[in-house]
Amino acid sequence: MAIDILCVGKLKEKYLKDGIAEYAKRLSRFCSLSLTEVEEEPLASSSAADVEKVRQREGKRLLARADGFVVALCIEGKQLSSPQFSELVADLPNRGVSRITFVIGGSYGLSDEVVGRADLRLSFGKFTYPHQLMRLILCEQIYRAFMIAGGGVYHK
Repeated sequence: MAIDILCVGKLKEKYLKDGIAEYAKRLSRFCSLSLTEVEEEPLASSSAADVEKVRQREGKRLLARADGFVVALCIEGKQLSSPQFSELVADLPNRGVSRITFVIGGSYGLSDEVVGRADLRLSFGKFTYPHQLMRLILCEQIYRAFMIAGGGVYHK
């Protein structure tokens, strides 16, 4: 199984890089994990029209790289428990899926085109998370999913 986390912008904080590296190391026995970053679009002004332009431009960059079973992380997505997420990840290979691409938008979210392209829209609740922190949270949940599926003691 190959898993790609497709996101907007460069990861800046060392603690986030270190956390993601730790989960990537743990996940290496279950899957091939990669993190693909696309360029963040500068915002000309805070007008709704300019925000939408940013979403559209970033969305085109994301769609050019979205491959396999695409999961868009968005607030309007489906909420799953960790065991439900584990069941999903464990079942996808049985359905012929060999690559999962999780898509995390930038500061202004995902374009409608990216959300529409997704095979699954997934929400981590009604909270708003910084998009860079979401990378680490997602890595932890992917690791937890594999541990649950394998009967590991990580999930309590």
